[in-house]
Amino acid sequence: MTEKQGKVYLVGAGPGDPGLITVRAQALLSQADVVVYDYLVHPGLLAACRRNCETIYVGKQAGFHSIEQERIEEILIEKVKAGNEVVRLKGGDPFVYGRGGEEARRLVEQGISFEIVPGVTAAVAAAGYAGIPLTQRNTSSSVVFLTGHEDPLKKATIIDWRAFGALDSTLCIYMGMGRLREIVAALIEGGRDPGTPAAVVQWASVARQRTCRATLGELPDRVAAAGMGAPAVVIVGDVVAWGDKLNWFESRPLFGRRVAVTRNRAQAGELRDRLEILGAEVLEIPLVRVSADHDPKRWDEIFAELGAYDWLVFSSANGVKFFFEYFLEKYPDIRSLGAMRIAAVGKATARAIEAYRIIPEIVPAKATGEALADALIETGSLDNAKVLVVTGSLGGDKLISRLQSEGFAIVDRLPVYRTELERLEDVPAVKDFRERGADYIIFTSSSAVQSFAEQAARLKPGAEATVPKACSIGPVTSEKLKSSGVTVQVEPERQSLGALVEAIREHAARATE
Repeated sequence: MTEKQGKVYLVGAGPGDPGLITVRAQALLSQADVVVYDYLVHPGLLAACRRNCETIYVGKQAGFHSIEQERIEEILIEKVKAGNEVVRLKGGDPFVYGRGGEEARRLVEQGISFEIVPGVTAAVAAAGYAGIPLTQRNTSSSVVFLTGHEDPLKKATIIDWRAFGALDSTLCIYMGMGRLREIVAALIEGGRDPGTPAAVVQWASVARQRTCRATLGELPDRVAAAGMGAPAVVIVGDVVAWGDKLNWFESRPLFGRRVAVTRNRAQAGELRDRLEILGAEVLEIPLVRVSADHDPKRWDEIFAELGAYDWLVFSSANGVKFFFEYFLEKYPDIRSLGAMRIAAVGKATARAIEAYRIIPEIVPAKATGEALADALIETGSLDNAKVLVVTGSLGGDKLISRLQSEGFAIVDRLPVYRTELERLEDVPAVKDFRERGADYIIFTSSSAVQSFAEQAARLKPGAEATVPKACSIGPVTSEKLKSSGVTVQVEPERQSLGALVEAIREHAARATE
């Protein structure tokens, strides 16, 4: 009996913006056993993978190949023959200058089942995100895709650039930055007017996008002066002139701003999404690591008396997550919680509770332990009441102390997660942060501030880097920053992610006035 063989999916990840990936591609990522991905694949897409999915990076950059193409194909064959469902995640579209055809042909030779899932190709995205219609009635009715980087083993180029210079079509040139001056000269020699509008769009569809517009003849000098390089798409044609009026992407309020987010990896997504919608380039530098902390003996003690508690109090959204993960392993029915009343430290924690179809009775307007203690004491229900406070390895002490001293409650503390310093040598964005800095750095917890202070030497921006302005989510975090010698420059009146992002937007707007 032969072993079951899996299947390979050659999937287009799109140009960079994770929102441009197809529904089919997302579904495959969520089911895959192995994902083999490229350099230009947005790291946020890997969040859709299952926890035990194996991810293999095989990215290629100009002048540096992480893994040779033949070895990539061997990896696909090895993994699929082991019975895995394999997603080969490629930037853009796998069949447009993505070597997807070579990989598919190798799979056919091996008798391996495969599927092609198209993606948004870079030229289409670069044009759309730069406000350039590739075709336009009475201006351009045809589009030509070309590559400036052919197989280096070929003795001569097969692209006659002078011939394409004679065409009255929109030209989209992939991987042409290394030969831009040569290509432009050949197009002009072939008959293309040097005054033709042209553009280079670098890092299309993500917050790092840069667009250089010029006449074709001036383009190489303008691009060199701007210091632009790969990855980029060159667009040549009268339609490029439309970009001045239709440039929607680069006009967003935080476009061109770099923001470092220090939340742990599991929680950074919502904040990153809010910032990227406004155009910011986000660097994820998780300064703390949060993991489950389940003491079976302690949990058994709590579960044995669960029905005796009057209040269940959550001091963080992390506490909600880890509490219910473990609780529902033991008790599949949420009604096993009984009739206890529930309180949350703030709106974010309340939303986490509501995900389990439970509405917390108390949610103070100010998301602090002191405010939550005040709200509970004001109910007049704590005299000899039993209260279970779900918290982490850090924090919760002031809340518990207040409830015991002023509320006369019997309070049990249940730590369900640990907060530890993240090892910065494992964080890819740290090198980028030190070299280029950021406009803002966001802190949403005191533990992140403590980690920042203890590892400051590893995070110190270089002499030419932008020194970031510190942003705090609220008074407790701000106090920790100030005691660490950091000046807080942005703090919202309301303690929430939405309010913090809006405060940064307003600060950036004032800075450009």
